[in-house]
Amino acid sequence: MKKQDVVDLIEAHVTGNNALFINKAYEIANDFYRNGEQELANFIIGQLTPSLRMTLQNNLIQTSSLLKEIDSSSETFILPDVLSEQIKGIVNAVSKNIGISKFLFVGSPGTGKTEAVKQLGRVMHRNIYLVNFDELIDSRLGVTQKNISALFDEINRFSLPKKSIFLFDELDALALDRINSNDLREMGRATTSLLKGLDCLNRDVLLIATTNLQKNLDKAISRRFDAIINFDQYGVDDLTEVASFFVETAIKNGINIEKDKKLLRKIIANSPEKLTPGVIKNLMRTSIAFGDLDTKDYLRRFYLATRGEFLSKNKEATALRNAGFTLREIETLTLISKSELCRFFNEVDVNGSE
Repeated sequence: MKKQDVVDLIEAHVTGNNALFINKAYEIANDFYRNGEQELANFIIGQLTPSLRMTLQNNLIQTSSLLKEIDSSSETFILPDVLSEQIKGIVNAVSKNIGISKFLFVGSPGTGKTEAVKQLGRVMHRNIYLVNFDELIDSRLGVTQKNISALFDEINRFSLPKKSIFLFDELDALALDRINSNDLREMGRATTSLLKGLDCLNRDVLLIATTNLQKNLDKAISRRFDAIINFDQYGVDDLTEVASFFVETAIKNGINIEKDKKLLRKIIANSPEKLTPGVIKNLMRTSIAFGDLDTKDYLRRFYLATRGEFLSKNKEATALRNAGFTLREIETLTLISKSELCRFFNEVDVNGSE
């Protein structure tokens, strides 16, 4: 139980906000229940009126193995402006309660699809339930179809659906090899059950699915979603902001490194491989952690990590100059002194080759 829950509960009581009071009582009881403290959960529920007590008791989380609760996220999450507006649009659409509640997040791995769902859980004060595909998908004839039907029955039985988000992470798994690829009829039955489940979904249920392979999805499935959000919308400036965030965080935590946003942007813009926020997060953290005492060594490590191949220092220096890097920047990334670089480039310019 969080301190803020107690503060909100007291505030709801003092101000007479009955709806907020009930919701907070539910959240606190649910936390106790999930942590194995059923007696405390039942005590809280027991203090409410009989009608409210029955509602909350029915909604205490006793889900099957087909659903698993996951934590929302409190980390800073950087999105391009266009994506931020779309995520805000989801919050607005759901709050209007007009039946727009099924969303498909598409995009490459590492673009933040699942993280965005966790952020929505935090912003909207909802619990997140992840569909367990390991339990859902079965190679035995007809079992997957029955599991999908049971899953949607369970989701539709939630008595307080407005406190939940149901996440189908990597929805394309339903159409891939975990089902016997030789039995196309079984795959067809699974798809049909999924379509029926989406069609009959309680309008108060917020369902979000993600996929890295939108082209693999049956078009009929894609059409069942109210909106499709494309996460492949990060430009160089957006990715630079992501990288800069980890540098700034390290500096705040007392790590002696120097921020150079301009050089970071050049490294990202000239990466031979497509970078995503997830890749940048991993590379930046490792580069900063492994860096020498030199305050800019992390930039050299980050640059080397983004390279698809490693050239000799002279060839690397030439490639960097051709890409528009300055002498100072090339010195940082290759550890060749500026004086040595000047002599080398003068020779190259005179002789016309390395």
